[in-house]
Amino acid sequence: MKKIGLVIGCLCTLIACKSNTNEVPTTIAAAEVSQSYRSFGQEITASELMTIEQVFANVESLKVGDSIPVKFSSKVESVCQNKGCWMKVNVGGELTMVRFKDYGFFMPKDIAGQDAIIKGVAFVEEESVEQQRHYAEDAGKSPEEIAAITEPRKQLAVLSSGVLLPEGEE
Repeated sequence: MKKIGLVIGCLCTLIACKSNTNEVPTTIAAAEVSQSYRSFGQEITASELMTIEQVFANVESLKVGDSIPVKFSSKVESVCQNKGCWMKVNVGGELTMVRFKDYGFFMPKDIAGQDAIIKGVAFVEEESVEQQRHYAEDAGKSPEEIAAITEPRKQLAVLSSGVLLPEGEE
């Protein structure tokens, strides 16, 4: 009897210690959406999304340093090709930089063109020439395109705590 308890205890320990990749298949309740998602970062749901128009309307009046909570769906335009540590999405016709809270999770590098549900905090930031060049390099831009970046710019950004990608979307 003690041996069975010991075996069960060891199995429970092994299961509890298995590595966490921060990618957990999540099925949203049928009442919310009948869609399965891959979840990255903090677990979120696909309910209560803001429209892109609502997001854009709320951030139009923001100044550098101001922020608002957001949860919206948008098409992924590009992803960091080094580690998947950022992505750009379209918000109101503007490309918006999405970074991930505390670099706690990364996105697959091949999701450009897919829809994503993003939850986080939107804010306006001033991006230096050096930062823009770094992101352009991560995105695989040519040396000529990188050299053409010569001015800082203000842009909308999102610090995401969680992202959902629809299962089976390629």
